[in-house]
Amino acid sequence: MKTGFIGLGIMGSRMAKNLLQNGVDLAITNRTKEKGDELLAEGAAWFDTPAELAQNTTLVFTMLSTPEVVREVAFGENGFVDKMPKNALWVDCSTVNPSFTREMAKKSEKAGIRFMDAPVSGSLIPAENGELVFLVGGEKKDFEQLEEMFLFMGKNAHYMGENANGTSAKMVVNAMLGQALVAFSECITLGKSLGLDRDKLFKILIGGPLTAPFVGLKKENFINNEYPTEFPLKWMHKDLFLASVSAFENNCALPSLNAGKELYGAAKASGLGDKDMSAVYQYIMEKLNYKI
Repeated sequence: MKTGFIGLGIMGSRMAKNLLQNGVDLAITNRTKEKGDELLAEGAAWFDTPAELAQNTTLVFTMLSTPEVVREVAFGENGFVDKMPKNALWVDCSTVNPSFTREMAKKSEKAGIRFMDAPVSGSLIPAENGELVFLVGGEKKDFEQLEEMFLFMGKNAHYMGENANGTSAKMVVNAMLGQALVAFSECITLGKSLGLDRDKLFKILIGGPLTAPFVGLKKENFINNEYPTEFPLKWMHKDLFLASVSAFENNCALPSLNAGKELYGAAKASGLGDKDMSAVYQYIMEKLNYKI
C-alpha cells in the first residue's frame, strides 16, 4: 500500500518531494492537479479525490491551510477518513488549534483509524532542504513507527506527548515568531524616528543577543523592501488568531499577542497577505509611519 499526501502548497509540495526522494511509494491529491505535476514526473501516483487516495493507502499525511479546510478534506464530501482501512494512520501536519486537533483525534478514533498531529516549524527553504522540525502528538508507538519518515522531511522530530500536544507546541512557536518580527519592525521604526541610520541599527540588532536569530534571515527583505513568499503573511495572521482562540479557551491572557495579531490583520487587509510574513515590517514602516 502507498503513503498518501494531501495538500501540495508551499510546504506540502516540498515535503512530498522529500518523501519521494527517500524511496517512499507516494500517492498524492490536491485541489489543483497542476501543483502535483513535478511530483507525478518523479513517480508519485495521482488520485482525483481524497476518498480515492484513502482507499489505496494505510498512511495519509495532510498539510492544509486552515481547520475548516482540514475538516472538509477529512470528513466532507469525498473526505478520506471514512475510506481509510481500519487501523490506518492519519498524520495532520497542518497548523491548527489544539481543541480542533482533539476533535479530529476523537472523530478518527470513532472511524477506527489512528491519528497524530505533527505540525512543523520551518518555512519554504527548510521544507525544500528537508530541515523542518516536527512537533508530534499522539501515541508513542505511532511516533516511533514514523520517526524515520519524519526525518526524511526534517532534521528533527520531537515527541510532545498525547494528541494536541504537537499543535499546542506549534501555537507557542508561532506566537513567538510573529511577535518577534513585530518587535523588530517597531524598534527599527522608533530608531528611524529618532534620526538613527537604519543600516547601523541593523548592525546593532541583527545577529546580537536582543534579536531572534531568524530575523537575520529576513535582512535582505528589509533592505530591498521586497518580500518573496516563504511563509505567507496571511497564514501568520491565521496562526496568531488560532493562538488567541487557544488562549481564550484556556483562560490565558495574551495582550501583546492580540495586538500583534491585529497588526498582521491590518497588513493583510492592506494587500500584503500573500507576501512573506516579514512584510509586516513594510506595513509598520510605510503604512503606519513613512516611506522606507
